[in-house]
Amino acid sequence: MLRPWAAHWITAVLLCRAVAQYSSDQCSWRGSGLSHESHRRDVEQVYLRCSQGSLEWLYPTGAIIVNLRSNTQPSSGHMADLHVCIKPHTYSKGSHVYLERAGHLKLLLAEQDQAQVRVRCFRLAEGVLFVEAVPQTDISRRITAFQYELVPSGGPGAHMYPYLQVGLVTCKPCSDEEVLMAVCTSDFVGRGMFQGVVSGTNDHSSALVTLSRLFHQKGRVFSWGGGRGRRWSGRVVVPAQCGVHPGGDEYLLTGSVYFGEAWLGCAPRYKDFVRLYVQAQKAGTNPCQINTD
Repeated sequence: MLRPWAAHWITAVLLCRAVAQYSSDQCSWRGSGLSHESHRRDVEQVYLRCSQGSLEWLYPTGAIIVNLRSNTQPSSGHMADLHVCIKPHTYSKGSHVYLERAGHLKLLLAEQDQAQVRVRCFRLAEGVLFVEAVPQTDISRRITAFQYELVPSGGPGAHMYPYLQVGLVTCKPCSDEEVLMAVCTSDFVGRGMFQGVVSGTNDHSSALVTLSRLFHQKGRVFSWGGGRGRRWSGRVVVPAQCGVHPGGDEYLLTGSVYFGEAWLGCAPRYKDFVRLYVQAQKAGTNPCQINTD
């Protein structure tokens, strides 16, 4: 989407008001548009240097340009290998979100679409985020808020990243090598059972699981129930076409965490995994060690 005034506005404002705002932790930013009251067409720069984080813009007026870079990719030559995915919060409103490059604006998220919490992705080399406030007579109760993640296009597990491979993530069983590597590289690894599907869409389902053992997890996607059950519990997202078998066998549950949600990866029956793990341990081919007792 191209607006004829966009290039002139962006260039002129940046020359007269080149204000750069940096987050304290380089991952997330929280600011207010109230400082724009006397300059309603101000455009300010925000710089974030992290692989994931969030942005929260209260009382949006004018516009902000969000420059994203990975803290693990210092060379600009690697930008072409990165994708950015953004996920708005349900309460996000007050702005349109564009991809901007050389004055050309491409709409990513319209204000009215953000409550649907749809994820949008683009290549980092394509440009920066241009967040433009929608003119309002009353800006109270308006907050533009979204999360972002930077994804290496060719990195480990990139082919399973659901928002880059919409409709292409399948239920193909993992090979022995993939299972053993998943124990080392997954965001979560546990031993547990499926309790059933609790919600779903045409593309994915959310399954409730309980874990008798949690080897490790990123974030807090699984919580400790305590009490007599002494179990971890949580939800994992699986492709809708994959069958979930409640009760019965225990599984080795591995996967990745995207935007705070656990997405299931390799999930062999636990007894099959133990047999595989012991064989690899005897052969000295295990890429990492865990206690399977």
